[in-house]
Amino acid sequence: MGKTLYLECNSGISGDMAAAALLDLGADQETLEKALKSLPVHGFETEIRRVKKAGLDVCDFYVKLDAEHENHDHDMDYLFGHGSHGYHQEEEEMHPHGHAGHEHIHGEGHSHAHRGLPEILEIIDKAEMTGRAKETAARVFRILAQAEAKAHGMPAEQVHFHEVGAVDSIVDIVTVAVCLDSLGVTDVIVPYVNEGRGSIRCQHGILPIPVPAVANIVQAHRIPMRITDMEAELVTPTGAAIVAAIRTSGRLPEEFIVAKTGIGAGKRKYEKPSLLRAMLLEETETERRDTICKLETNIDDCTGEVLGYVMRKLLEAGARDVYYTPSYMKKNRPAYELNVICDERRREELEQIIFRETTTIGIRRMQMERTVLQREAGSVTLPWGELAVKECTLPDGSRKCYPEYESAAELAGKSGMTLQQVMDAGNRYR
Repeated sequence: MGKTLYLECNSGISGDMAAAALLDLGADQETLEKALKSLPVHGFETEIRRVKKAGLDVCDFYVKLDAEHENHDHDMDYLFGHGSHGYHQEEEEMHPHGHAGHEHIHGEGHSHAHRGLPEILEIIDKAEMTGRAKETAARVFRILAQAEAKAHGMPAEQVHFHEVGAVDSIVDIVTVAVCLDSLGVTDVIVPYVNEGRGSIRCQHGILPIPVPAVANIVQAHRIPMRITDMEAELVTPTGAAIVAAIRTSGRLPEEFIVAKTGIGAGKRKYEKPSLLRAMLLEETETERRDTICKLETNIDDCTGEVLGYVMRKLLEAGARDVYYTPSYMKKNRPAYELNVICDERRREELEQIIFRETTTIGIRRMQMERTVLQREAGSVTLPWGELAVKECTLPDGSRKCYPEYESAAELAGKSGMTLQQVMDAGNRYR
């Protein structure tokens, strides 16, 4: 019953396609509506609906913007009208009674047509969503901001541009983060993404496909990409950032069970339908064996403050765990041994952070086999609210429950109880 998500990006990926596919898998719409209503953002409504694409009944997540926030993202003449293009007018048939949900979301706050990363992170922090969902959304935005910053030649914190601050991008990314958390997804498999070719119009002018932000993301996060013959932008910067933030593997297990399938529709009309298929997979064994990468280095001239900063940067970049222990080196010099546990695909990026932020001149790395219990995200209802937990299944079929720290800390702060009291209560109620 492990929650592994497989994304089949044969038609590329965008924020709305990912959101629709996850909703089609059964992500909780009430939880999503609550999170979107809490956003200090206005100028949009959302609609979850059923549409026909290539004769298939699929889910569509529609973010309707008012005139002030419209960005032409689905206007094919605006995007591709500057030259030859591979799109055509595809008919979409709505089911007579096909609304899976119809939500009118209005947030409070002021309009920021060109929000930057600090403003976005503040918006996420104020939203009513779990700590895990906030962390996922923040990571997507950091990746997106870094890619756009590289394209424009300035620090990520100083970039104020349409792509990150657009209302529909905020809604799409928050929706994906909330849905992943709702479904209890812990691992995400994306073998590759398909991209088109040609050029596309944006606020910065006419750009080649893949656009610079997408090229920067797939390069920095080593995402395999296949270029197709379609004259189309199949991978948007938001879609690429989502893959980079949540992808934990590029290889499907040898044997698995498909627990559920969802299909999300894209809005742009190309010669090939824009569809993203998502599958929830269950492995056939309670124990899973895989490999993990361990990085370690000895540092004898860094302060505790520097190492704390490095730990935060490594975790934000996708390290699975970071820790450092006191040690003594030659000549009896006090030092620290920094250890980082990560997926192989993130190794180079994390090594660069260690080299850049510390004084080390060498990093040891090891490939280590590990046995992993099946685990899934769940929740416990306490007198003070919902507590997120992680449930693990042992080889003998018994189960263990572990309260999630961020959720417990949030409940403790709101209720006036101590953190330990909330953690203990979570174990008792389970």
